[in-house]
Amino acid sequence: MDRPSTRIHRRSAPRGAQRGAALLAAMVIVTIVVTIASSMVWQQWRAVQVESAERGVAQSQWILRGALDWGRLILRADNSTVDHLGEPWAVPLAEARISSFLASDQGNNSADEEGPEAFLSGQIYDVQARVNLWALIDNQGDINLIQLAVLQRLCEYLSLPTSVADLIAQSLRRAWLARSDDPVMLAKLGGNSGRQQAPVMPQTVDQLVWLGVDAGVVERLRPYVALLVDDHGDPLPEGVVNLNTSPREVLAAALEIDLGRADRLVQYRQRNPFKDVNEISNVLGTAAGQTANGVAVTSNYFEITGRLRLEDSVMQKRYLVRRLNKTILVLFETTAAGKDMPAGQGGP
Repeated sequence: MDRPSTRIHRRSAPRGAQRGAALLAAMVIVTIVVTIASSMVWQQWRAVQVESAERGVAQSQWILRGALDWGRLILRADNSTVDHLGEPWAVPLAEARISSFLASDQGNNSADEEGPEAFLSGQIYDVQARVNLWALIDNQGDINLIQLAVLQRLCEYLSLPTSVADLIAQSLRRAWLARSDDPVMLAKLGGNSGRQQAPVMPQTVDQLVWLGVDAGVVERLRPYVALLVDDHGDPLPEGVVNLNTSPREVLAAALEIDLGRADRLVQYRQRNPFKDVNEISNVLGTAAGQTANGVAVTSNYFEITGRLRLEDSVMQKRYLVRRLNKTILVLFETTAAGKDMPAGQGGP
């Protein structure tokens, strides 16, 4: 009777091993399935997040385009023969709540609607209230010494070394020459070797750091300088600033006067905007022909800034525009985004 029981015991061992192998295989299969499913879920989640982000950017761009349309409307409606800070274009567009337009499931302005809080604001700046850095370079690729002196005086009034003006002028000249295929211009740069060492041409004031200018210095210069371009995006050597809109530092630098006399001009124009540059003599008591060089009472270049605040994130778009009669042409645009980015005057 012992042998049959021994045979039965020997047959049961392989079946137990098979059950263990089957269980192990099942666990492996489940692990693979779970891994694949997790990967598919993650990819699906990532696709939704990317699509949501792209949709948010597209919505933001569309809303900020509204700030450009607002600025165009204001500038077209301006029928004044002079441009000054008392005109409608100089009044900022106050921050307005627009969350209801972004909420996908709401169509009203109720206070209890779901969705993020979104606010839009805007501002128009007169770019000709600043010193145009491209005026440092004339059409022959040489440094305009008169404009260099203006920038040097501006640096002095801003408590910056005048060597900053020299650095900017020399670097902009090299960048300007490097973009030309004219053999004469290339020879001024020192040939192909000089072109290879020339800095990249900046398009915004922030990009002055490409020229070796310290970031802190750029921040100090930002409200007072600009980089004007023409309809084709080429540098524009326009060196005239608006007497009615320029800050006292720019006026003092352009007119070669001290800050005290520049303050008198600012106080005078607050009551009576200048209608002609010859009115300078009413304030300064000097011959207008000797004092009013480099200033005007009208402007053709403006910066339209739109700012969209979505919770703690901010997107800001700047448009450099040229006004010619009733036509408002966009010359250049930049976009910036960040967390709690402060509003402020930029520089094209």
